[in-house]
Amino acid sequence: MQNKAAPSRHYGWTVCLTGAAVVFACLGLGRFSLGMLLPSMGASLSLDYGRMGLISTGNFTGYMLAVLLAGTITQSLGARRTIAAGLALVGLSMVLIGRADGFEPVLLLYFATGVGSGLANVPLMGLISHWFLRDTRGRAAGIMVSGNGVAIIFAGLFIPWVNQGSGGEGWRIGWLVLGLMAVAVAVLAGWLLRNHPRDKGLEPLGGAAPASASPTGPASAARTHQPERGSQRGTMVHLGIIYLLFGATSVVYATFIVTALVDVHHYGEDAAGRFWAVVGGLSVFSGPLFGWLSDRLGRRFGMIVVFSLFTVAYAFAALNGSPLFLYASVVIFGVVAWSIPTIMSAAVGDYMGPNRAVKAFGLITLFFGAGQIIGPVVAGYLADLSGDFNAAFWLCAALTACAVVLTALLRQPE
Repeated sequence: MQNKAAPSRHYGWTVCLTGAAVVFACLGLGRFSLGMLLPSMGASLSLDYGRMGLISTGNFTGYMLAVLLAGTITQSLGARRTIAAGLALVGLSMVLIGRADGFEPVLLLYFATGVGSGLANVPLMGLISHWFLRDTRGRAAGIMVSGNGVAIIFAGLFIPWVNQGSGGEGWRIGWLVLGLMAVAVAVLAGWLLRNHPRDKGLEPLGGAAPASASPTGPASAARTHQPERGSQRGTMVHLGIIYLLFGATSVVYATFIVTALVDVHHYGEDAAGRFWAVVGGLSVFSGPLFGWLSDRLGRRFGMIVVFSLFTVAYAFAALNGSPLFLYASVVIFGVVAWSIPTIMSAAVGDYMGPNRAVKAFGLITLFFGAGQIIGPVVAGYLADLSGDFNAAFWLCAALTACAVVLTALLRQPE
């Protein structure tokens, strides 16, 4: 398939960079900034840890509701309008949180933030399958997902600066500024995103599928039909289980590694915060790097490499020996942090095709969500029993080792 514009000038890259801004706003600001804002907000509103946890749960509940509805809404409104509307909801709800005066309004508004995040993110991942062919799809997804890492760095630098200059109410300014930024990105998305290359008179960007990812032999060359629905559903469940293992283990690490550094390894909070900033900085490159790798060598091989590295990172975090193990754990986790969502969004397009990618990505995201709900509960229980997080990190290492095996059993896309 020939492109009507050179790849360096193809409008798909405008869609890709705009998508990175969308991820920066809907997930980076809408979700990953919460941990930075909670301490001062909790003190100002007299929130206990249980209510802080419920606020976070409310956001993810809203996100999961949006995942269930995103496919239907996108079919009715189109991806561009759905993404812009979702981002507008994210921004406005965050602005209103900055004006809230108690737990209940914050919980309700942050639930709405979660709904908006899901409505923006799920259709965005589906756009990748429309705008990019298989040999460029992973790289494009990686660039989009890197917006998360940029947001972690930004929130980590901006929010403490605001808090220092505004006293105990700095969190209100933080929510206001982050919300207005999300609204600005909503306007940008509505202006620049397009639902399909034909809207710009283009073909999808990319060349022929790599030989290693294509069926070979006379019989395969003659086969032109799509896989049966039952086979596709089975593959999506297979991918979903793998995604669940990523969700459960990555959220445990992201939730408890700083606490482990402070409480178990006796680092100061500033030093532990710098560890986490390193994760944010390195994670900017994780999506593009492993997306490119999966384009060149296949989704299956890319995920095997990533889950193997996750296993090493979690095992190093569980060791009580040299501090070098902790440094290595943080660096390895940062390098691979957003690689699995990148590869998954590309893999769904490979297996299901562009027209069914949004609903399929929504399905596997439900598995991912279940993992994120289960993981912290189990890890917290293990930490209460043992007095540290070593057992939890060993369990994470075992689960990602299982993910390596499950990934090796994936069938190749037709």
